[in-house]
Amino acid sequence: MRVRIAVCSLLFLVFSAQVSGQAGDPVVAANPSGYLLLDKGLQFRITKAINSMYNFDFPTAEHDFAVIMYQYPEHPLPDFLMALGYWWRIEIDVTNTKYDNIFIQYLDRANEKAEKMFDENPKNKEAAFFLAAGYGFQGRLYSERKSWTKAAWAGKNALKYMDLSRGEEEFNPELLLGDALFNYFSVWIPENYPLLKPVMALFPKGNKALGLQQLETVASNAFYTRVEAQYFLFRLYASEEKRPYDALRISEYLHSKFPNNPYFHRSYARHLYSVGRWTESVDESIEILERIDKKQYGYESNSGRFAAFYIAEYYYRMGDMPEAKRYYLKTVAYGEESESQESGYYLHSLIQLGKMETAAKNKVQAKKYFDRVKKYAKRKHPAHKEARDFIKKNKL
Repeated sequence: MRVRIAVCSLLFLVFSAQVSGQAGDPVVAANPSGYLLLDKGLQFRITKAINSMYNFDFPTAEHDFAVIMYQYPEHPLPDFLMALGYWWRIEIDVTNTKYDNIFIQYLDRANEKAEKMFDENPKNKEAAFFLAAGYGFQGRLYSERKSWTKAAWAGKNALKYMDLSRGEEEFNPELLLGDALFNYFSVWIPENYPLLKPVMALFPKGNKALGLQQLETVASNAFYTRVEAQYFLFRLYASEEKRPYDALRISEYLHSKFPNNPYFHRSYARHLYSVGRWTESVDESIEILERIDKKQYGYESNSGRFAAFYIAEYYYRMGDMPEAKRYYLKTVAYGEESESQESGYYLHSLIQLGKMETAAKNKVQAKKYFDRVKKYAKRKHPAHKEARDFIKKNKL
């Protein structure tokens, strides 16, 4: 897990998918606080819309968001929901910046409305809740874009408003997601990236074990933030906690619940591959490539790079070198299309292609593949060393 993911996760403090729960039938209940966010009937309507959004049916989701915006034009919720939809467009390939501006515009509108509510009533916890959410999301995007000063500033504001939003009992399960991410990553970041210790000194001290426990609680019990907690859990289980079967369990559930979400789809294929269920991983990966060929929305070169690599690795293990070569070449092509030449899958595919060409006594072509590894990999990267050593050993 790269540093930008860790920092952006820390700054993604509150409300990640504030309306992404898996609610059952709507419950009609009194809402003495008057907070729109706690209106049970509206929660049910939002859940349906957000489920459409998670399943990448954005027209259906945004139609419902627009209805809510028409009904509540001065409330930050509809603008925040629109921003959330654009965040998931960004999520499938965070290097793509084409949605940044509209995402920030919707967040700014939500923040402006929340600030107006807060100015009118500094005790309005719902307003503070949305401000925490807006600044948290801004921090996440800024950290993705490596604007660390802006990210830290947004994170500090998110923490401030998160604290101000406490005290409404029904908000507590949702606020726990912010606490969980903060507790985990405020410890993890300085442990793994000492150069960021001065940045982390701006924040209170966390507790990584508690953060993981809190994430598990949110993933099981929250109404609004359950899916986002599950998203972070499967990433942490896979990358940091070395619990690949737990990562698979969660990603399998999310893919079954939202089968047209390309991020959940490729994550499921990845975790199948990680635990050795290769034929199932290949089946899912082939489906991903077919959806790319059909131009299904959200399925693009970044997902293709993942899928092609798993198929290539399977054929390589099975000793089918022509098919392995075919899919390693696809991995390279998708990597170049998505400008992911520094990714491990891209570099490893070049190394495998170079070895295959060497075995076929095509040393000139093999040298070209290894030279590309040296071009794109940093010198300290294992792929760079492997390429250098192979060139030297085989006199390419």
